[in-house]
Amino acid sequence: PPPRCGSIMSAPEQQQAQPPPEAGEPDPAHGYEPVAPHWFYCKVTDGRERWVPFSAQDSERLEEAQGSGRDKEDLVVPTSGGRYDVHLKKRQRVAVYWEEEVSEVRRCTWFYKGDKDNKYIPYSETFSEELEEAYMIAVTLDEWKKKLESPSREIIILHNPKLMVHYHPVATSDDWGSTPTEQGRPRTVKRGVENIAAEIPNGEPLQIDHLVFVVHGIGPACDIRFRSIVQCVNDFRSVSLSMLQAHFKKAQEQQQIGRVEFLPVNWHSSLHSTGVDVDLERITLPSINRLRHFINDTILDVFFYNSSTYCQTIVDTVASEMNRLYQLFLQRNPLFKGGVSIAGHSLGSLILFDLLTNQKAAPEEDEHSEEGSRTTSSNRGIEEVKEILKKLQLSEYCDVFEKEKMDRQALFLCTEKNLKEMGIPLGPRMKILHYISSKTEMQVCLLHSLYSSTSHPVAPRQGPHNGGNCQYRDVGLGQVSANYPQLNYKPTIFFAFGSPIGMFLTVRGVKRINPNYSLPTCKGFFNIFHPFDPVAYRIEPMIVPDLEFEPMLLPHHKGRKRMHLELKEGLTRMSVDLKNNLLGSLRVAWQSFTRAPLPAVEGASTEAEGEAEAGAEKQPETKAEEPPAAVKEEAPLINVGRLNGGNRIDYVLQEKPIESFNEYLFALQGHLCYWESEDTVLLVLKEIYQTQGITLDQPLPGSQ
Repeated sequence: PPPRCGSIMSAPEQQQAQPPPEAGEPDPAHGYEPVAPHWFYCKVTDGRERWVPFSAQDSERLEEAQGSGRDKEDLVVPTSGGRYDVHLKKRQRVAVYWEEEVSEVRRCTWFYKGDKDNKYIPYSETFSEELEEAYMIAVTLDEWKKKLESPSREIIILHNPKLMVHYHPVATSDDWGSTPTEQGRPRTVKRGVENIAAEIPNGEPLQIDHLVFVVHGIGPACDIRFRSIVQCVNDFRSVSLSMLQAHFKKAQEQQQIGRVEFLPVNWHSSLHSTGVDVDLERITLPSINRLRHFINDTILDVFFYNSSTYCQTIVDTVASEMNRLYQLFLQRNPLFKGGVSIAGHSLGSLILFDLLTNQKAAPEEDEHSEEGSRTTSSNRGIEEVKEILKKLQLSEYCDVFEKEKMDRQALFLCTEKNLKEMGIPLGPRMKILHYISSKTEMQVCLLHSLYSSTSHPVAPRQGPHNGGNCQYRDVGLGQVSANYPQLNYKPTIFFAFGSPIGMFLTVRGVKRINPNYSLPTCKGFFNIFHPFDPVAYRIEPMIVPDLEFEPMLLPHHKGRKRMHLELKEGLTRMSVDLKNNLLGSLRVAWQSFTRAPLPAVEGASTEAEGEAEAGAEKQPETKAEEPPAAVKEEAPLINVGRLNGGNRIDYVLQEKPIESFNEYLFALQGHLCYWESEDTVLLVLKEIYQTQGITLDQPLPGSQ
């Protein structure tokens, strides 16, 4: 029998290699070794096919499944970190978490070079077997110049082991019996994936430490290349894997960490499948058709979100999709014990912010989180309800609530109908409902009451539970009247990329965010933006309006500030030094010139000069260090409230050298740069793993 090729050789390969020996037994001395197969899938982009290799570990897994002998069953093999399933019998690759066209899968051994882009294309599996059989006979018997005809009647000639050519005919026989001309331009044929210089990825760590849902902004395209949210998140994930290898190498070697999974959340297609596009088409003017279509498909998403009808569709889609993805992820990863975070780009971050502000924290985590965790004692719960009723001067109804075994959590779930069924009269009923409403809405309230005499308060929503403790509740926040769904999990951190949250809050009438406010179910919040992003706004000045300070400068992922920024700071420092030295010298000269030449005065002036010179020397040092150190030195001293657990919220990226030449030219790119930004990805990873007690191998300068 022919020699096996290590562990890659599978049972089907042995079966394929068995028949040829009957015609002529292969002689190992002639150097024939069965070809090592690799699995590929076909990716179609803009109508063009491209064959992409699976990672080494995925290909081995597929080969093992292929060699298991269970061909009759439709074996399903998870690949690409569990995001795609390969149906082995159908030879199909199917997306798990999102909708995507099914891709063809092929077990590849022989390839030919394409005409258009010089990329190697795999032959079909059956024809590859024929080629391999012919190759084995040629090697064994040392008989070359073999001709084979492909299924499309094209000729392949095996000249020798290193020269195999595929001829594409330029003409065919016709009714007049004319013969085809000489074979057309030859195409190179290669045997084995190792001979085509394909970039085969190593694969992803199997262990998933954390899950992050990513919500897109306006329109179906998410970057300057008009790619979908799935493609952009794929880039973000790829960058995260390279950042883990570069900055968490020690933790990886000690097997403390695996990877972070990023899953896209798409709401645009659901919104535009409601039939609104047809209605818009009827009223859209026919002129400048492409521009109007672009506006209808993208910019109008902002207006849709400010409409109560379509806002409800959007928040329902985002919340239900995240809940669906979470449940599906847990089904496929039953051993997952990590946390969940959420990230939003542009309008997506505003949608998530509104969802998070309307999440309901568990009552025991509201007032009694400091006293201890949940209590299982029903007596303790009933006592808490009695205390609340006593506070509301409704002690006479304690027996009714005790009879119904009503603890504090149950009380907060009560509706007016429930209280009515318990026999509570209208007056006490309103008091209890008002108490429940005020305690729940206090979490949603972002503002202190507006006490300015010149400005009028925003009109509160008219409703049965409209109390006076907090003027800025749902409508005080200016949020569209919608029923915000609840998430099935509590996010660890909320990341906003290029976010207009600050602008929308201001437009809604919010002037100040209460420093004591935190998102009900999410303790972390990072607002990350590019300095030239025209859509991004800050959050911290709304918490600390009386203090001017810079956002935190995101450190470069290679551990230093970009060269042009260092140069700019160096020039600024130099100009301040020159200015201070010049002023100091002029001051000393002026003092010596204006003072009388008396001995006593001379002595005094000498001291004054000494002081002036000392001051002139010290002053530049103090002032010179202010510009570059403003971010670093002031940052820890600024109290930016509890929105991010007392830590800084606003983080600004460092612009690239070419971007600093013209801010306006790179404004659009600044808004769409986050998907491939190593600095952004590194901050996300750093903050996520910090919650697990894992830090970077080397702390980056300027990082918090």
